[in-house]
Amino acid sequence: MNDLSKILSPLGNSDDNQDYSQLIRWFRQATPYINAHRGKTFVMMLSGEAVAHSNISNIIHDIALLNSLGTRIVIVHGLRAQLDAKLEQQNIKSQFVQGFRVSDQATMNTAIQASSLIRSQLETRLSMGLPNSPMHGARVRVASANVITAKPAGIIDGVDLQHTGLVRKIDTVAMNTLLDLGNVVLLSPLGYSPTGEAFSLSYKQVASEIAIALQADKLIAFTDRDGISNAQGELLRELDPASAQKNIADQDQNSEFIRCAKTAIASVEGGVPRAHLMHYANDGALLQELYTVDGAGTLILSANFEVTRQATIEDIPAIIDIISPLEKQGVLVRRDRDKLEDEINYFMVVEREGLIVALAALYPYDGDSGEIACIVTHPDYRNGTRGANLLNTLEANARAAGIQRVFVLTTQTAHWFVENGFTEIGLDDLPKAKQSLYNYQRKSKVLSKKL
Repeated sequence: MNDLSKILSPLGNSDDNQDYSQLIRWFRQATPYINAHRGKTFVMMLSGEAVAHSNISNIIHDIALLNSLGTRIVIVHGLRAQLDAKLEQQNIKSQFVQGFRVSDQATMNTAIQASSLIRSQLETRLSMGLPNSPMHGARVRVASANVITAKPAGIIDGVDLQHTGLVRKIDTVAMNTLLDLGNVVLLSPLGYSPTGEAFSLSYKQVASEIAIALQADKLIAFTDRDGISNAQGELLRELDPASAQKNIADQDQNSEFIRCAKTAIASVEGGVPRAHLMHYANDGALLQELYTVDGAGTLILSANFEVTRQATIEDIPAIIDIISPLEKQGVLVRRDRDKLEDEINYFMVVEREGLIVALAALYPYDGDSGEIACIVTHPDYRNGTRGANLLNTLEANARAAGIQRVFVLTTQTAHWFVENGFTEIGLDDLPKAKQSLYNYQRKSKVLSKKL
């Protein structure tokens, strides 16, 4: 059982000495994500191996929990493991061409049988609601629909793939109608042509095409690895598509994980903002990935995942939440809330998935001077480069406004400003208007930087 599972366990063992303060801290950390995910659309990829794994009950439990929190969910399941087993029982051998299975009529019939069995198993588990919780018996509505129009994959390397197909079109109107009614939409990797011919599809292509067509907020892939690792074997938490592609370039391109990773990359390049890779055997991976800062796998994201922008009145509650602890510790001077509202145009913020994770302000003085103040990063997002990036942004804004030098007053971070090109100056070197506001009890150091 991983740490998150221990935290979330409502009872645990009597000998565990459960730390409820850790549970409270986790829940508070998760609350912004709960709010941010409400009404969003997530497309989830469950391979046949994931469906057959003993952890599938926990995965379905967590999916049902997301559904209860207002997330719109589409599940696309695979069936290769189950199909292989059934074909072996029937002594039917498969031929593969460039990763595609040649689906003759016998194979296609078996694929339909395997798909029907898997769909029934998943529907049964979803219909159980949330076992061993106050929501046990709460109905999770599951809908399956014929929303995929397919076309034949055709002939590859001189081999006719027969009933193996590709996605041609997605009926997004029907899918959105089902999702708007609160259904979890469960889809098999099967499609049909306008003439009624059935095709076996790649569940990865189905999931990606649906995520792009629905303009989903996330594609989530349960794979046989925690995520993408670097050459040293270290799990990489966040990557853009180009970096993700670079880190998998020297690996077996035909492995199931690499195919899933490529699907995630293609989905993000196709307009899906974020794609997550996580291990289906890791209990609680879905909740940890979606509701904690560190996550549990690899997140592939578009370039504008974090945005530095001008603060607005709507950001004030989040700004107050970040600066209040530092004001109480005496690190920051307390700001009157009404004055903060008046001065909001001086602030820049870093926004990540709708959350304010860093902020800073630039106050102009005497025409050619400016004060940089209140550079703060949320405690869950420190040890990065956001502070330095914000400082660079403010300095650029100052130059654009004709400011020739910036200064700071600080009691605890003088060394950081020195590392970023500031030098200590005397109080008399401050603009007259700022000198009159200097708090002698705080004894702040004064540092300056020419632009």
